[in-house]
Amino acid sequence: MRGSPPLVQQFGEDCKLRGIRNVTHVVYARLFCEFLSERNVDPLFVEKKDLKAYLLRMQESGVKYTTIERAFASLSSFYAFLEDDEQIESNPLPAFRRRYVRQYKEDGCKERRQLISVEQASMLVNSTLNTRDRAIITLLLKTGMRRGELCALDVHDVDLEKMEIRLKPTAKRSNLLLFFDYEAAEVLQTWLRSRKTRNKNGIDALFPSRWGTRLKGREIENIMKKHAERVGLHKKDGRLEEKFGPHCCRHWLTTHLLRSGMRRDYVKWIRGDSMGEAIDIYYHVDEEDVRKEYLAHIPQLGV
Repeated sequence: MRGSPPLVQQFGEDCKLRGIRNVTHVVYARLFCEFLSERNVDPLFVEKKDLKAYLLRMQESGVKYTTIERAFASLSSFYAFLEDDEQIESNPLPAFRRRYVRQYKEDGCKERRQLISVEQASMLVNSTLNTRDRAIITLLLKTGMRRGELCALDVHDVDLEKMEIRLKPTAKRSNLLLFFDYEAAEVLQTWLRSRKTRNKNGIDALFPSRWGTRLKGREIENIMKKHAERVGLHKKDGRLEEKFGPHCCRHWLTTHLLRSGMRRDYVKWIRGDSMGEAIDIYYHVDEEDVRKEYLAHIPQLGV
C-alpha cells in the first residue's frame, strides 16, 4: 500500500472540511486500503486492468452487488478527491462504473424491490402504535431519506413550523433540504412530546434507542421489517419483492410522486440525486416551487 497512509489522512481532512460524517469517510478509507492491498498498486497510477481484476475477483467470490457497488463508490470518492487536489489528471472510476459495475447490477439483479400501494402504506403506519416507530416509518415514507440519513438526524435538524428537515452532508446526496406535510408534522410532534421522557441520556439524536443511544441503521431496518411483517408486507425468508425495508420507502415515495404527476426534476431534487448531465450544472431548481409541488402531490395516509 505504498503511499496510502498520507493519502488516507489527506482524504479524511478533506472530508471534515466538507462536513462529511466521520463514519462515512472511515468506511471509504478502509475499502480504499483493501483495494490497494489486494492489487499491490501505487494509488496514483491505478489502471483499468487493476479495476477489472478487482471486480472479477469479487464476482467470482460471490460478493453481493451492494458490496461491490459500495467498494467502487469508495474508490470513486477517493479518486475524485485526488483529482480535485490535482494529484491525478482525472478520476478513472465514473466511466468504469458506468460500463461495468452498473451493467453488472442490471444483468445480475432480476428481482425488484416491493412497491406497496398508498392504502398498504396507510395500513402500515396506522397499525404501528409505538410513537417512535410510527414517526420513523412516516418520515421514511414522506421524505424518502435513506436510513443512514435518518439515523444521523438530531432534534434541531427538524423545523416543525416550516415542515422541513436539514440533513447531514453525505457523499451520496446533492440536496440536504427535505420537506414533510401536515400528517408527518403531527406524527413528529407526538413523538417529540414522548421523546422527552424516553431520552435517558439526553442525547441530541431525533430517534434514540431504548438504551439511550443513537439508533443504528440495522436497528432501523429491524423496526421497519418487524412492523411490515406484522401486517403481511414482509416475508423474512421471501424474495426481494416480498420484503419491505427502509429503502422500499424511498422507492414508494419516488413512484407515487411521479404517478401523481409531479415533475421529474422536482422528484430528482427531493431524492438528492446528483445531476447526471453537464447542462444540469446550469439548471437551478427553486426550493419553494418544489415545496409547493411536494405538498400538492404527496400521498395522504389518513394518519
